[in-house]
Amino acid sequence: MAIPSPLKHDLVPHTVIRLLAAGATDHVVKLLQKQHPADIARILQRIPDRHRRPTFDLLVGHNRTLAMQALAELAPTLGASLLEDRAADEVARLLETLPADDAAPILERLPDDLSTRARDAMSRRGGADRLLQQGDRTAGRIMNPDVFALPETTTAGDAVAALQRSAGQQAEMVFYLYVTDRDGHLVGVTSLRRLLVVPPDTPIHRIMTSDVVRIGEDEDQQEAARLVASYNLLAVPVVDGHNKLVGSITVDDVIDVMDDRTTKDIQKLGGLEALDEPYTQTPFGTLVKKRARWLIVLFIGEMLTATAMAYYEEEIASAVVLALFVPLIISSGGNSGSQAASLMIRALAVGELTLRDWWRVMHREVLSGLALGSILGAIGFARVAVWGRVFGAYGEHSLLVALTVGFSLVGVVLWGTVSGSMLPFIMKRLGADPATSSAPFVATLVDVTGLVIYFTVAALLLQGTLL
Repeated sequence: MAIPSPLKHDLVPHTVIRLLAAGATDHVVKLLQKQHPADIARILQRIPDRHRRPTFDLLVGHNRTLAMQALAELAPTLGASLLEDRAADEVARLLETLPADDAAPILERLPDDLSTRARDAMSRRGGADRLLQQGDRTAGRIMNPDVFALPETTTAGDAVAALQRSAGQQAEMVFYLYVTDRDGHLVGVTSLRRLLVVPPDTPIHRIMTSDVVRIGEDEDQQEAARLVASYNLLAVPVVDGHNKLVGSITVDDVIDVMDDRTTKDIQKLGGLEALDEPYTQTPFGTLVKKRARWLIVLFIGEMLTATAMAYYEEEIASAVVLALFVPLIISSGGNSGSQAASLMIRALAVGELTLRDWWRVMHREVLSGLALGSILGAIGFARVAVWGRVFGAYGEHSLLVALTVGFSLVGVVLWGTVSGSMLPFIMKRLGADPATSSAPFVATLVDVTGLVIYFTVAALLLQGTLL
């Protein structure tokens, strides 16, 4: 199957629209059949809603397998929308062309009545239906139950023959041969390459590795991603509570998990609730609601900044020059806190750090905060002092103002760094997502406390002069 160049890929959606408008449906089908399923999915995403369903229906009528492969590449909600208004038997037949782990998310997002009737009509019970019974975000929810496994008494020759017979039945590529005992317990694994380099009469229990990296069906999907990344695997076997082999998670599923997790973390770092669907497929009302909640929280937090400013109203009235540096002070603290929070969130997400490492991180970030604060404080001091001496700005006590700005920057940056690094640990300890301690949240916190630090330093250094 040809894979189009990026230039051609950009032109295909417009070409599809023009051909549909001209009634050249045969040309639309011929054009789509030359594309990779992932590219067809992108085309379906990019064409207007009124053209998406007719285009998909055309492809289903001529190449059902290719159409469903493309459907599996779409977001589940969008994929489900292309199957709505069909008979349950037809939906079942279409979904049965997909691996169970691809069919289950689509089934879940169909209207309740249609989903129930389609699940009843599907002949492959225990497949997609079993996955939907698994807990959300668990390894069992994304596994493929059609896993290739053979008894440990099988010979290498028989294993190769069984693999050849199953070539047309396996919905996904087979990466490993899993070995089970008579009760279905996972006892070993061997690569396909080893099957081909040993004599055909060799029992597979002699060439298998008994120390198998595996994951329980109730464990978190992130653990599957960690295992694949740590052990350079192409697939991970999934076992139940009795160590019986119930499925496998392949690397493409792991990539989807990592992509979904990264997307949600980035959205949370931006100060909004994670979206459940792609941006373009999220309803407008849902999008506004998820963005408004955090904006309201942050807005209320920023109100405390005004309260702090009002508390120091007399100091500001006595030394108006202090107000000139408020944005400089609080933005420096917010920036340092956001940096630290981003570093910790990522380190916790990839397993570089655990909750037990908080004290080591605290020690490191205190030193980092002092170093960074000293750098910015020196720059701030030099800027105010030079401007005061050369241009006569900031009044006769410009040197004291410069010292106030310099020492305040050290304190604010130190506080921002420490609070930004510790908040992810606190959130994780409370059972919340560390990404929730996002950059805007840290910045809002440091804005208020930064003002307190700034005016406290000013009161100490400027008492008897400007104050």
